[in-house]
Amino acid sequence: MDLSITRADHGDRTVVRLGGEIDVYTAPFVREKLDEQIHAGRADLVVDLSDVTFLDSTGLGVLVGRLKIARTRGGSMRLVGTAERVLRVFAITGLDKVFEIYPDLEAALDASEPGDQGQAPTPPAPTNSRG
Repeated sequence: MDLSITRADHGDRTVVRLGGEIDVYTAPFVREKLDEQIHAGRADLVVDLSDVTFLDSTGLGVLVGRLKIARTRGGSMRLVGTAERVLRVFAITGLDKVFEIYPDLEAALDASEPGDQGQAPTPPAPTNSRG
């Protein structure tokens, strides 16, 4: 099994760092560790996928399910990751619009409002002003 899971508390948020492959074999362990945090009252989660080398639909399903549970408990789940192979899975499924995905842990921890993804703001649309 190629999976590593660590956790650390950062104030009110819990960071769960995942590494390796998240697939049909390892996803149950990810589910278990995330559920432990949520059921212990640590529902503001940051899941760091920076060291994830592979993510399949089973792993994606676990993340979606834990996001829903965290939200029902007044929490949130932010993701961290830049690996093209992993981010492509979110983009293809449209889940990049559901999850807040940050380029690094610092940006995820600093974000205060849902939707504030630590990225440059979208420039305003050009106006047609003549004259």
